[in-house]
Amino acid sequence: MSEIKLYRKRIIPEECILLDQDVILYRDPEVIITKWNTIHPKKTLHHGYSCYFMERGFKVSKFYDHEGKLISWYCDIISHTYDPATETYIFTDLLADVIIMPDGFVRVVDLDELADALRDGMITQEQMQLALRRLDKLLSLIYRGGFPKLQKYIEDYEGQPAD
Repeated sequence: MSEIKLYRKRIIPEECILLDQDVILYRDPEVIITKWNTIHPKKTLHHGYSCYFMERGFKVSKFYDHEGKLISWYCDIISHTYDPATETYIFTDLLADVIIMPDGFVRVVDLDELADALRDGMITQEQMQLALRRLDKLLSLIYRGGFPKLQKYIEDYEGQPAD
C-alpha cells in the first residue's frame, strides 16, 4: 500500500499544495484527522489539528498560537476527490468559512470571495450551490448545539502519536 497523500487546493489564491508535513493521526472512510504546523509562518497561528469530514463537506480545525493557547476553531467548506490507486486526496477549499472563538462567538467569513469566484468564472454554479448548502448544514449544526460532537473528533486525538 502506498503512503497517503493529502493536497490542499485553493481557488483564491489559486494553488494546490502537498501537505507532506501533516501527520495523519486517524483515518476511516468518513474522516481524516491530522496535526500540523503552519506552512507559512504567521504572527499568531503556529500549529493545530484538523478533521476532514469528507461526506459532510467541511474541515474543522483547532488553531493554536506559539504558546499553545487556543486561538479559534476554524471551519472550511470543502469538496474532495480521492484516487485509491495512489492513495491521494485533494481537498478543495470552497471559500466560505466559519470561525468559532473560544468564547463561542460565531463568525461567517469570505462569502465575498465566494461571490467573486462565481462572478469571475473560477467556480461553477454547482460548486456555489454545494458551498452554500454545506455552509447551511454546518451553521445549523452549530446553532443547534452540535458543534462539541465535531470538536470531540480532534480532542480525542490531541497529544496522541500517529497511527
